[in-house]
Amino acid sequence: MTIVLVNPEIPQNTGTIARLCAVTNSTLELVHPLGFKIDDKHLRRAGLDYWKSVDVHELKSINEFKEKRRQNIIDKKGRYFYLTKHAKKFYTEIDWHENDFMVFGSETSGLDFDKLDVPENCMLRIPQIKNQRCLNLANAASIVLYEALRQQKFSGMV
Repeated sequence: MTIVLVNPEIPQNTGTIARLCAVTNSTLELVHPLGFKIDDKHLRRAGLDYWKSVDVHELKSINEFKEKRRQNIIDKKGRYFYLTKHAKKFYTEIDWHENDFMVFGSETSGLDFDKLDVPENCMLRIPQIKNQRCLNLANAASIVLYEALRQQKFSGMV
């Protein structure tokens, strides 16, 4: 599985997600610009000593992300799903595959769907009560990733 963070702003969230990726053998992709430096002490502290176990890829721009996505789709190297509170479909309505990509936007502005050119059937949401903004980014990533891993019967995990 791959978690993609587009323009993350809070280093502690990214560090926590890096730790999540380490313990689940998932890949982390960071799409620039980031709201922090990759060597930020808060980022490192949240990820603890797990960073050396994380397969991290940095993409310099949204255009580089789109090109990589285009090529992966052509090569059948994975499907892309985008988490947003504006989606109609729940994240549990997907039959997750081990090479899928879960794309999350920044903590304050989410994903820019006009720039990303995302089909509506690839947008997913986590249910929550009305009139609340959203879940913490690291919590949302954990919820969705563990559902995908559950569907795969936690293959390779103890």
